Amino acid sequence: MSHSGKQLSTRAVGIVGVAVLCSRVLGLARELILAHLFGAGMAMDAFKVAFRIPNLLRDLFAEGALSTALVTTFSKKDATEGSDSAWALANKVASLAVVVISGLVLLGIVFSPVIVGGIASGFSGEKAQLTVQLTRVMFPFILLVSLAALAMGLLNAKNVFGAPAMASSFFNVGSILGGVGFAWWLDPEFGPRSLLGLAIGTLVGGFAQLVAQWPALYRVGFRLRLDFNWRDPGVREVLSLMGPAVVAASAVQVNVMVNSHFASMVPGDGPVSWLDYAFRLMQLPLGVFGVAIGTVTLPLVSRHAALGDTDALRGALAKGLRLGFLLTVPSSLGLAFLAEPIISLIYERGRFDTASTLQTAEALRFYSLGLAAYSGIKVLAPAFYAVGRRKTPMLVSFGAIAVNLLLNWYLTLHLQMGHRGLALSTGCVAIANFTALYLLMRAHLNGMQSGRLLGALARICLAGAVLGAICWAGSRYLMESWPLLGVAMRAAMLFAIIGGASIAFFCVAALLRVEEVRDLGAAVKRRIGRSS
Repeated sequence: MSHSGKQLSTRAVGIVGVAVLCSRVLGLARELILAHLFGAGMAMDAFKVAFRIPNLLRDLFAEGALSTALVTTFSKKDATEGSDSAWALANKVASLAVVVISGLVLLGIVFSPVIVGGIASGFSGEKAQLTVQLTRVMFPFILLVSLAALAMGLLNAKNVFGAPAMASSFFNVGSILGGVGFAWWLDPEFGPRSLLGLAIGTLVGGFAQLVAQWPALYRVGFRLRLDFNWRDPGVREVLSLMGPAVVAASAVQVNVMVNSHFASMVPGDGPVSWLDYAFRLMQLPLGVFGVAIGTVTLPLVSRHAALGDTDALRGALAKGLRLGFLLTVPSSLGLAFLAEPIISLIYERGRFDTASTLQTAEALRFYSLGLAAYSGIKVLAPAFYAVGRRKTPMLVSFGAIAVNLLLNWYLTLHLQMGHRGLALSTGCVAIANFTALYLLMRAHLNGMQSGRLLGALARICLAGAVLGAICWAGSRYLMESWPLLGVAMRAAMLFAIIGGASIAFFCVAALLRVEEVRDLGAAVKRRIGRSS
């Protein structure tokens, strides 16, 4: 699926959004299975931390830095020098990535005890040993997913969005089938030993995510050829962009790792898992909307920057932000007001009990405060590399990490808010990070259509107030009758509340003349027209 043009395409955003929605739903299915089989105790805490370590490296070196740097440089080279030159650069970067990341994997396996000790210092005894063992098994995941991220970046730069967005669905399918299969084979009772099976399943999923994109890559003209001639201006540009992006593009994940460290210090078993389950739910609308808009915006912004078209660049960024707010503000309110019934419906079964639902819901409410800001960061942070301000997001991210450390200490240890303080800190840091990036970009571009953006945001918030009132009333009614309802009725009533609130939101937003509502409506009409 591809799209070409000079303006931000609502259709392309929709393609990526639907594909990412499939991935997030499958990811939720994976989490549901894990919650059912393992609950939120010692074993699951160990697996969550172990998986988060290669996951962090993925965001630092693959989807965060390498992918952003490659898309920016590849798009410019493709626009100015042609496809042959761009593909040659892709082969050089891919060859370099295989060599460097393979070395990183070996180091990670050797030093896993040190890494786990630094990230989860509160773990000890059997819990720490299990975490180290799982970390070693999953470290090769970083190589597989880095190559998958390279493929995703190349396809996005060629305006192919559907196939790379669907690739993460293959990861979830592979990790579910492989993970549960190997876990059952190792221990049919799904005790701590079976977690090794889940770790192996993660590798299966990473391989599936990589292989799923090769047909699309072949169709757009990529032919893999190992090329070790790394003394190339394009390679140097990618590396020079990667340095600052290693920190800047992954500030959220770095802060999540810091939260894991503080969560390991909260007494009892469960805080790490409560935060992770809640963060997974917040990632659903962020992936469907924020990531989709950021994915479509970056190649467009890179081309505008390469051609020196500042007005078009400014318009693309502003439109991406307005569209992101339209979709994430109601999502944030819905998650906050409906946290308890959503989590209960999805997770509460097997070893995941009512107490776990309540604790996870509290984390989700605080996480949701930063959802719209996360969406804005996904649009703005990569754009700085396209306009040649590569150090700016890095410096902002350093500040964000410092603020997160301070807030974690104050809210978690001083105010004794436990895991709730960690979620609140993450939301506040996202808002501060977005605000700084926005002000700096506006200064660099001599404007960002700020008046238009603030007007749209005010109207979106008014419509959001209607949605919030419906969700609040619906949640109170639903939770009163919750124990008396079966699973099917719970789901039906919850979806009815979400559907009714969403319809009310978009109707009010349309009455308030939010421009992006018309764009979405037009895209839906075109889609229906082609289907009929």
